[in-house]
Amino acid sequence: MNWRLKVKQKAYEADPAFYYGSYKMGVFLLGHDIPGQIQYNDIKLLMIKGTFMTSPQTLLKAWNLHARKELGQNFLKEPHMAERIVDRADLASDDVVLEIGAGLGVLTVAAARKAGRVIAVEKDRQLVPLLRVELQVHGFTHVRVCEEDILSLPLDQLDETQNRPLVVIGNLPYNISSQVVVKLIKERRWVDRAVLMFQKELAERLCAGPGTKVYGRLSVILQYCADLTPLFDVRATQFHPRPKVDSAVLEIRFKSSIDRPVDDEQLFTRVVQAAFGQRRKTLRNALSAGLLPLDAAAAVSVLEASNIDPRRRAETLSVDEFVTLSNQVGLRLGQEYQA
Repeated sequence: MNWRLKVKQKAYEADPAFYYGSYKMGVFLLGHDIPGQIQYNDIKLLMIKGTFMTSPQTLLKAWNLHARKELGQNFLKEPHMAERIVDRADLASDDVVLEIGAGLGVLTVAAARKAGRVIAVEKDRQLVPLLRVELQVHGFTHVRVCEEDILSLPLDQLDETQNRPLVVIGNLPYNISSQVVVKLIKERRWVDRAVLMFQKELAERLCAGPGTKVYGRLSVILQYCADLTPLFDVRATQFHPRPKVDSAVLEIRFKSSIDRPVDDEQLFTRVVQAAFGQRRKTLRNALSAGLLPLDAAAAVSVLEASNIDPRRRAETLSVDEFVTLSNQVGLRLGQEYQA
């Protein structure tokens, strides 16, 4: 029996239920006894040629690890899906990629084959050694593993952001997806575009327009500063562990300039939050509910100055109307402060 067949047999004997071909087989075998005829370079060659794959189940089992529900971990099972995401990111050899939640490295490897530099951010310290081995076996020297929580990592302090904006990719953990969106909005100065996988329901909310039930705060503040393109859906069956819902991949391209910029972005966010905070109420009541220093009369005044009927509800306003409203609120508060 030649050594290639022995590699296959070794994997099958370890866990036949999860064995199938791919380039990750080498990482799995590194944690086991390898027959003397099978050398490390042979396994590396197989991985580069794309001959084998180890499923996330088998890979985690080999390292005595498991997906952590509290971190929202759901790992892609299909390498072609990672390639598809990276293809839609349209990476060039001089791009700097920031990957959020590198996990087992399936997206990291795909991105590293195309980008000039990759920053792989992973919060789970138990996965970091596995990720480093994965990258080492592939021979990548232009990937930096960053053991950090993305929500507390200032993008402007990354050395790689000094020369060009980042391209952000990631299979986002469901439990922090909204917070990641808010972070990217706030720090978009250092981001050119993002191709991200979301829970499908959240992706629909981000892309929603006025007059729909899912149109909300995140829809408005993201669409104000970015152009969104739904790319494709990913079924729940393509993850381990299998989530309860399907996912969707979005492209987010931050605008280099905004046609009608707000006077104060922080106030804009507060106005949008106040409007949707009392979703069933009219704007008159929502804006005077306490989040903004406006009483009912002041709320009516700024709405009328914005040519918005105070009886309307937040989900009926366009992004442009929210810009006008925010600027009018700012004028009102400024006048009161001066008085």
